[in-house]
Amino acid sequence: MNSRNDFLKPGSDKETFVNSPYVTEMRKITNELYRHGWDERNGGNVSYRLTEAEVSAYSDVHQVLRNIPIDFDASALKGTYFLVTGTGRYFKNVIDFPERDTGLVKISDDGHSADLLWGFNDGGQPTSEFPSHLMTHIQRLKQDPDQRVVMHCHPTNLIAMSFTVPQDEKTFSRILWKMQAESIVVFPEGLGILPYMTPGTNEIGQATADKMADFRVVMWPHHGIFAAGDSIDETYGLIETVEKAAQIYTTIQAQGGECLAEISDADLVKLAKRFDLTPNPEFMDGKSMIRETVK
Repeated sequence: MNSRNDFLKPGSDKETFVNSPYVTEMRKITNELYRHGWDERNGGNVSYRLTEAEVSAYSDVHQVLRNIPIDFDASALKGTYFLVTGTGRYFKNVIDFPERDTGLVKISDDGHSADLLWGFNDGGQPTSEFPSHLMTHIQRLKQDPDQRVVMHCHPTNLIAMSFTVPQDEKTFSRILWKMQAESIVVFPEGLGILPYMTPGTNEIGQATADKMADFRVVMWPHHGIFAAGDSIDETYGLIETVEKAAQIYTTIQAQGGECLAEISDADLVKLAKRFDLTPNPEFMDGKSMIRETVK
């Protein structure tokens, strides 16, 4: 990716926000999510927290275009900037129409609205899941001051597992950990799971945020996944790793479901020691969840 200075040549139109590395990252990641089949139609949404220093360098983000109400008290994030995808927007189009399908907003002091500074140039608004994103940002910032990104998408194999595997966090997490060595390294805390809830509501947003106190990735059964991280790459990589483990499990099931070998608990302990991490202790004991589930 180009360095930040490449976008800030004096007198160049690259001083405009559409040419910023942040919009470039958003265009790339929404395209990747679409190409993977995880964000069909207008499914999925992304929010990217930016700092005032990052935003202020651009010439076209200093005037409030309009004010957008927020059905949630986001005053804990007052003055914070977010680059966010729009409601009803198809991810396949973001790469070509970033000024239409994404927007840069700043949370107002009272927390009940956001000032639009750039984007949504056809009158659009942030994703309907924006309150859920903000709730998760608030929660994750308590755990991680470098928290920057919330990503929601619909990974096919993980969603399929929510129909066939008991919706128990320990069961799910142990299966995903045992599908590949990378899993426990990338998400040692495991996978959080909500009961099925209606999407697009503050209720599911708050339930997700509550889970985010302990997990960086939360499954909405029969729907999708919410993930958080310090960067676009980290958050996307977290989702990729979870979905790859789910794909391996699905392939095992398609091959007959008989598991003749697995990553053992002892192997998981060795992986944790090798990478100096602490896996969720509540998920590190018990019988083989793979063999119990596939029988």
